[in-house]
Amino acid sequence: MKGKGIVLREPSVVAVDLKGKYAIAVGREAKMMLGKTPGSIKALCPLKNGVIAEFDATSAMLRHFIKKVSGNTIFSRPKAVIGIPYGVTEVERRAVEDVALEAGAQKVALIEEPLAAAIGAGLRIEDARGSMIVNIGAGTTEVAVLSYGGIVISTSMRTAGNRIDEAIVNHIKKKYNVVIGEVTAEVLKKNIGSAHPSFDKGVMEVRGRNIQNGLPAVLNISSAEVREAMAGSVMTIIEGIKNTLENTPPELSSDIYDTGIVLSGGGALLPGLDQVIAHYTGIRTFVAKNPLDCVAHGIGRAIEGGELANVVTFRTR
Repeated sequence: MKGKGIVLREPSVVAVDLKGKYAIAVGREAKMMLGKTPGSIKALCPLKNGVIAEFDATSAMLRHFIKKVSGNTIFSRPKAVIGIPYGVTEVERRAVEDVALEAGAQKVALIEEPLAAAIGAGLRIEDARGSMIVNIGAGTTEVAVLSYGGIVISTSMRTAGNRIDEAIVNHIKKKYNVVIGEVTAEVLKKNIGSAHPSFDKGVMEVRGRNIQNGLPAVLNISSAEVREAMAGSVMTIIEGIKNTLENTPPELSSDIYDTGIVLSGGGALLPGLDQVIAHYTGIRTFVAKNPLDCVAHGIGRAIEGGELANVVTFRTR
């Protein structure tokens, strides 16, 4: 919020009562319910691959968040700026605007996440000098080359945090015939996951269900196994970076070689990822300060206005 910075940090999860079709929990409380609900309740992620998959659930989630930070008065309808993946369709853009207005926003504007991430990471995007940002979120990974205040070329991939969690689930299922939940996989990734052997952190105990007999199972999973499970997804991201570099104008490629690649988003917190990307691209790679917050901080600066006022255009009903 303007003048206050980040005032709310919640996962985009909603628990819905299937009989009454209303939200019974939102955010962190709903995430705790994933994989644990009875048949009458469904905990779901209403955003898939960076776009809206469940309109009503997304509207309920945003309404809850707006009310939580703005109160419930006649003056509580805020202007909203929302980050979206680069290259989404006009229909998907309109759906995001519609859901924000439906949830109670007075005005809504959209900003492409690579641009917001670059602003939040402190890159001088207004300069002629080219820069590269790799924003690894939950649903999408955005690779973008920026110059003169805009995106020159960008690649959007659906291999990101959620897909990496799925890869860990599938690896353990294939190797041990044990099914674990995606929440457990995310905990494994955060606690002992790494992209490079020098960052391995030992072993972690996890619990799941044995496919063959249906009984609970306990496993000790090592950092090396988690790294092996994530390797395919990490290489997909690296190939996306290399493809973007191959299609970058030569003058900007020279700039990027000098300035390096900047990583942002939650995926940038994976230990050793910067070293692996630097190894495969031959370009120095850095993790942004507070990478998890880069998009939020970039949007915040766009809301504050100033020299970035031309980045966003607001729409009302």
